[in-house]
Amino acid sequence: MRNLIFVAFVETVADGAVFLRMDWPLHITLVRFDAGSRDGADPTERVTHLAEGPAEAALGAHLLVGEDAAFGRDGSVAVSLVKPNKTLQALHEALVEAVTAVDGRILTPRHTMSGYRPHVSHHATREGTVKRLNPGDAVVLDRIALVDMAPDGDRTIRRVLRLWSRIAEAG
Repeated sequence: MRNLIFVAFVETVADGAVFLRMDWPLHITLVRFDAGSRDGADPTERVTHLAEGPAEAALGAHLLVGEDAAFGRDGSVAVSLVKPNKTLQALHEALVEAVTAVDGRILTPRHTMSGYRPHVSHHATREGTVKRLNPGDAVVLDRIALVDMAPDGDRTIRRVLRLWSRIAEAG
């Protein structure tokens, strides 16, 4: 099984980027899932193909950050909620359908479809500051990605497998 996640990055990231688990760029989680196949084939190519149209259609959507909230069992995860947006919700639902089509197992099913609450988790940096979005911030949906949560079985890093973007990355 591969542990994968679709996200919308709100910070710059490049296709193929690798980063430490503790150094996630700020992002909106779209759907997190495990995927495998009965025949042993890698499901990432198929789920990527199914996600292509919805991801491309959502690029350019304008989002607005709402109030702060606390997620997690004990409310220990500080987040900035993203205000409801039809394009973002449609993208989320289409990606859930893509995951279902490849027999993926969604890790938090009650937080999908009508239970989806888009947000950006606050992230402590090594310097002791906190990266975050603030209420009223505007965000353009311009980087949607499929990320491997344990490339080659290494759970300490993340790898961007596919990036859909409206931004020409400097290189």
